[in-house]
Amino acid sequence: MTGGPSLSVRPAGRHALLVELPDAERTAAFHAEVLRRRAAGTLPPVTEVVPGARTVLLDGVPDPGALARRVVGWEVPPVADDTGDAVEIPVRYDGPDLADVAALWGVAPDEVGALHGAHTYRVAFCGFAPGFGYLTGLPPRLHVPRRSTPRTRVPAGAVALAGPYSAVYPRATPGGWQLIGTMPDPRPLWDPERERAALLTPGTRVRFVTADGAGTATASPAAGAGTATARTAAGRVPAPGAGTAANGPGRVTAGGARATDAGTGRTTTAGVHPEAGA
Repeated sequence: MTGGPSLSVRPAGRHALLVELPDAERTAAFHAEVLRRRAAGTLPPVTEVVPGARTVLLDGVPDPGALARRVVGWEVPPVADDTGDAVEIPVRYDGPDLADVAALWGVAPDEVGALHGAHTYRVAFCGFAPGFGYLTGLPPRLHVPRRSTPRTRVPAGAVALAGPYSAVYPRATPGGWQLIGTMPDPRPLWDPERERAALLTPGTRVRFVTADGAGTATASPAAGAGTATARTAAGRVPAPGAGTAANGPGRVTAGGARATDAGTGRTTTAGVHPEAGA
């Protein structure tokens, strides 16, 4: 991917740029390229990098005009699916919407877990609540709509689907996603005592594995080196790079949307996409 027509750059205040991209894949690729250039020391000073559904906010930029001119000429390779540590999330596929999702997928309810767990996901951005990551990687044929009537309370640990996203609710909140399972112990998703409070930060790879009766992850053929279980990752969080992300509808401000920092819970502003709610 190159700059030019595939992205647009506009000012966001006096010292920030909002880079808009056409889809989630190119947004993830651009975000990864920003982090790569910053790690290599070739990115001009940027205080914060905030990925959203189809935007990346570059904040704390001393000369936004100069950076905007550079960004449009970048060569941005696709994100490699097999790079970076992976977090394994144990799941019991017992959600109240399991039968509805099975019907939408054209399979039996007991086949949903195998289909959902067959893919590797990546955290595109975070928002809605501290520790809530929007995971991409579900193929289009398995995308499902939100519920027509949201629930007033979704329990912590609920594994959910909506549109192109999968997610795990880190705390009890209202929500309109389809609930297909339960993470037995969701506490590692958000731990304010940890150096980086969020387990799932933008860029992190995620796998869902069927939990045994005790709620621990069973053996997975995909697991191995470079994989951290959600239970053991309570003290070590894969760190793909600093990042925050846009919240969902209803939080839009004049400059975009309130955005929750994946690591600290602090808010800022960034672009938002209509799909990015819970």
